[in-house]
Amino acid sequence: MIKMKTFNIFIELNAIKQVQVRNTMISSQLEILRQAKDYLNTISITQYNEIISPNFMSSAGAHIRHIIDHYQAIMIGSHQNFINYDVRNRDSKIEHSPIAALSKITEISQWLQNISNEKLSATMTLSTEVSVSSCHVATVKTTLARELVFAASHAVHHFAMIAQIALLQHQSLPQHFGLAPATATYLRHQSNANPL
Repeated sequence: MIKMKTFNIFIELNAIKQVQVRNTMISSQLEILRQAKDYLNTISITQYNEIISPNFMSSAGAHIRHIIDHYQAIMIGSHQNFINYDVRNRDSKIEHSPIAALSKITEISQWLQNISNEKLSATMTLSTEVSVSSCHVATVKTTLARELVFAASHAVHHFAMIAQIALLQHQSLPQHFGLAPATATYLRHQSNANPL
């Protein structure tokens, strides 16, 4: 009887831990996408579409579209258990309209809030090109949680490039826009270690 109670408590604690992991995962995703929303709510169409040569080959809109492409690949792939990052919507309305991008980011945010624990940990297949000199596609096993971690990191990387574009456009962005979570933690520790 005691073993059964201990086992049931273990199962309940494990379920609670899974919910906590899911909640942390989803809230971190929403925090990343909130940065995109904040940016999109302040940018003009001209700034969104401007390509600042020779420093950049793409506009901020192209970077946002690229971020959205990855999240859409994950969304679509989660229903098919097959993610393909090579399907892109280049030169789409999202790339040229901050309003269209904002709408898609909102859709992605709503989708994220409905992901279950089981779906996060389910195994699926990922397909993506891995060579720039020839067409070589790799197919590997992954999970939705792992791909969301990748998408968030990928988004932050592109936010950092957008921040540089914004700087050249004389825009001001929030201090943490495009800052990786590990870098933010490092800076907090540095600040606490060296109070003014």
